[in-house]
Amino acid sequence: MPLPQPASSAIVRRGDRLLLVRRINPPSQNMFAFPGGRGEPGETPEETALRELQEETGIVARHPQLFATYDLPTFDAAGVLTSHFFLSVFTVEADEDTAVAAADDAIDAGWYTLIEIRALPAPDSVVECAERLLGQLQC
Repeated sequence: MPLPQPASSAIVRRGDRLLLVRRINPPSQNMFAFPGGRGEPGETPEETALRELQEETGIVARHPQLFATYDLPTFDAAGVLTSHFFLSVFTVEADEDTAVAAADDAIDAGWYTLIEIRALPAPDSVVECAERLLGQLQC
């Protein structure tokens, strides 16, 4: 049985759009999510979020603020636990003119409105965060 592993993701906002990447690897393979990934030994959740954002998009961010946490077990069709992450989601600040380039664990990256996010294959946690951040703007 896999033990929970720390993971973090970063929310970058530009007006009414949030930055999402399409994941190459499980969990959430081929789904759209905030840039993020597993924590490395000795790394704080904040450091993980900033590092993963830079690795997956090229964006250097600052001022991570904890926004949400999720306990995310994944089970196979037989009900066997296959992975388990404790995810810390941070909002971050980044320069508006920074170009985004998908890399590392991301096959694609782009800026999406809440209406677009609702229509994408995305984890429930991503949709929930987007609703909390953008819901007032696009309901």
